[in-house]
Amino acid sequence: DVQLQASGGGLVQAGGSLRLSCAASGKTFADYAVGWFRQAPGKEREAVSCISSGGINTYYADSVKGRFTISSDNAKNMVYLQMNSLRPEDTAVYQCRMGYYCSGPYVLSMYGHWGQGTQVTVSS
Repeated sequence: DVQLQASGGGLVQAGGSLRLSCAASGKTFADYAVGWFRQAPGKEREAVSCISSGGINTYYADSVKGRFTISSDNAKNMVYLQMNSLRPEDTAVYQCRMGYYCSGPYVLSMYGHWGQGTQVTVSS
């Protein structure tokens, strides 16, 4: 089964920045859409951003528009989520998944399963 590895989380103050990375072996991200999700304790998992196959189109949830940027690096077979102007409400476990296409920030027809994710904690 396919399990993507998310990394780059940490503890930052409000207004700070982090860059999350998403990696996979045995799959080429350029052939798939990739989405970032987050889940805070006691809350439903939320779609944050999606990048279409080939990195042609990007989409964002309203809550992160203007602050987060999704990108891909085909040479490294990596997908990134640059997070700026972080807020305490961004605190969550962030996970990435690959799928067939983006519907707004949601990646659909997902492959594999949920990984452990990476913890992002934003303090005030």
